[in-house]
Amino acid sequence: MKKKKPEGHMNHERWLLSYSDFMTLLMILFVVLFAMSSVDQTKYKQLSESMKIAMGGGKSIVANQDAVSITENSKPLNTEIQAENEQSKLEKLQSQVDKYLEQNGMKGSVSTQIDERGLVVSINDTLFFDSGRAEIKTEPQKKLIEIGKIVNQLDNYIRVEGHTDNVPISNGQFSSNWQLSSARAANVTQFLITNSGIQPQKLSAVGYGEYRPILDNSTEEGRAKNRRVDIIIVNSKFNKIENNKIGENLVTKEKK
Repeated sequence: MKKKKPEGHMNHERWLLSYSDFMTLLMILFVVLFAMSSVDQTKYKQLSESMKIAMGGGKSIVANQDAVSITENSKPLNTEIQAENEQSKLEKLQSQVDKYLEQNGMKGSVSTQIDERGLVVSINDTLFFDSGRAEIKTEPQKKLIEIGKIVNQLDNYIRVEGHTDNVPISNGQFSSNWQLSSARAANVTQFLITNSGIQPQKLSAVGYGEYRPILDNSTEEGRAKNRRVDIIIVNSKFNKIENNKIGENLVTKEKK
């Protein structure tokens, strides 16, 4: 008779290995879901450590750069929310300025609008200045003080811009529209610091001469609109862009 081959020893505990793998994967799943509930560096660090333990102390499958990348992806949403909040504040400020202009009969000389730069309060030159002069007239000074106090409610930077038409100027005080527009902007800026309580750090002044018209200079109406001083409550995004441009220009000049 042939001898029967002895039956091999069956491993009845193989299921424990599969069960262990299943529990490990399940734990990792819950850790990932926990981390995804709120994206921040702390939870990703916890996730990384948990996975190291689950995988037997090896490398974490969540790389640091991935965690940083996901965190950075949340920044556009925060930036968008901040922009919406700032837009709302600028609109409320515009309403206050418009209300003051209406109450004091200034709508014909002063206008407001919100554009990519922020809230622009555009003042016709005849309201505050005599022709070809940069000194602020005495009578309307109280109105400028009040406008300054209203726009000073926000922490945004404020830029004062001087503009002229394209008619050449040459008098005893100014030899160009550059000089006239710059002097007017500087005088309004200093006036706001002295009388409206605006911190100098928040202000800047610039003269553009005839080179930033809003209407065609070929008509008297257009020239009258172009002779103006703009007080701009600068939104944060535009201010950042402007600063970046200035920085880039300085770097370029240094390289040259």
